[in-house]
Amino acid sequence: MTVGIFLKDPAARLDYAVDWSINVLNGATIAASDWHVTPDEPGGVAVGSTVTAPTRTGATLDGGVPGHVYRIANRIVLTDGRADERALAVRIEVR
Repeated sequence: MTVGIFLKDPAARLDYAVDWSINVLNGATIAASDWHVTPDEPGGVAVGSTVTAPTRTGATLDGGVPGHVYRIANRIVLTDGRADERALAVRIEVR
């Protein structure tokens, strides 16, 4: 599921977050979180630092090729063993 489309300058280093508390957790908390970028290409968007909290996850995104659109996926595993994934679409534009 893609949760939104965002614009990013290739020189910008920005934080993105996902709030998992609505209709996902049902009493559980986040035990693990992984971030993946598609396509994985030279000069493309890179995941920098990440944050995992009981109900939210976040990542800092760097770089990107102008004109390209990237799928930034966050997959979580909950303390009760369930798993889910959300994705952001990020379009790179020089601003």
